Amino acid sequence: MGQGIRLGRLFGIAIHLDWSLLIVFGLIVVSLGAGSFPYLHPAWAATTTWSTALVAAVLFFASVLAHELSHALVGRGYGIRVPRITLFVFGGLAQMENEPGHWRGELWMALAGPAASLLLGAAFLLLASLVIGPGGFDPDQPRESLAALSPLATLLMWLGPINIILGLFNLVPGFPLDGGRVLRAIMWGLTGDLRRATRWASRGGQAFAWLLIATGVAMILGAEVPLFGRGPISGLWLAFIGWFLNNAALSSYQQLLVRESLHGVAVSRLMRTDLVSVAPDLAVAALVEDHLLRGGQRAFPVVAAGGRLRGLVTMSDVRERERSAWEGLTVAGVMTPADQLATVAPGDDAFDAMMKLTRAGVDQLPVVEGGRLRGLIRRRDLLTWLSVYGDPSLARELGEG
Repeated sequence: MGQGIRLGRLFGIAIHLDWSLLIVFGLIVVSLGAGSFPYLHPAWAATTTWSTALVAAVLFFASVLAHELSHALVGRGYGIRVPRITLFVFGGLAQMENEPGHWRGELWMALAGPAASLLLGAAFLLLASLVIGPGGFDPDQPRESLAALSPLATLLMWLGPINIILGLFNLVPGFPLDGGRVLRAIMWGLTGDLRRATRWASRGGQAFAWLLIATGVAMILGAEVPLFGRGPISGLWLAFIGWFLNNAALSSYQQLLVRESLHGVAVSRLMRTDLVSVAPDLAVAALVEDHLLRGGQRAFPVVAAGGRLRGLVTMSDVRERERSAWEGLTVAGVMTPADQLATVAPGDDAFDAMMKLTRAGVDQLPVVEGGRLRGLIRRRDLLTWLSVYGDPSLARELGEG
């Protein structure tokens, strides 16, 4: 997942919007603006209907952000670093740099999100009751009472239940949902074995995911499902959520195995130091003829006098330029500058290097100390370590991915 649009920082945490958020944002606005609100309030003007729908979508994702911030702030109290929160198509994701060191930290951090959503839901409903006032809603005439609500009351009446549903859904005991993390924390506390607890919680998450997929397929085929209804659109959406959760449950368990295998292993043990580096003023044509075509190295650190890293040039950088321009271009003109590179230090944890590689979407990272190049660590070097000291099948799967 890319970082998307950066909104700013809250409590020292970077807040990002993923581009996929536009999908569900648009669905919410259209669903409310063209469906629910006109049905409930046929007398509303179009501008009132659509502006209320737009505000509802914005406040819903503000609620999701509050959910994720509660995870991050409670986790911070237990030493869990959360540098970034990303809002995306399925809600939000708090990016943790490290796992909880104890089951209690996992438990309270996991419960914080659903608790925040449930409290928000109750608060919105309380505010709605205050706005409507005593006697403003007649349970014997719900249709007429809803039609008489103001835009503000309607907005609050929608936000209340949707936050409660969000909180309850996240309490389903399937990893990596919050309920699955609660389940993992409890099993971790009972067994003292984080790997076993994660495996069980992950399997619970996969079982729940397959249940969603099966339910979605049944809806597509015409079955009427309580709470979800029927139809190909709703069924396809539910099956897609199940597919996403299944992949997330599996990758969460894989990440724990990778962490166990690489944690405590210094980057200096795995980095390559037998590198060919190139000067910034080297012609691209000479880079191709003398280096890319004469060895297995595909990424070349660009180093100035004194060993200071200036950037990194790869075969992909060269391919982006017309062959006729190679003679007149220098490496400095096609390289990725050092200040745009993700880097690691020799003493950094190898697992952190793997996470940086994944987030940056690259196959190698320069190893830099004091601004000077010390080596290069590649994804294949980390996978080789996993294959020898960890799980060979996991290393093969990650390599294929």
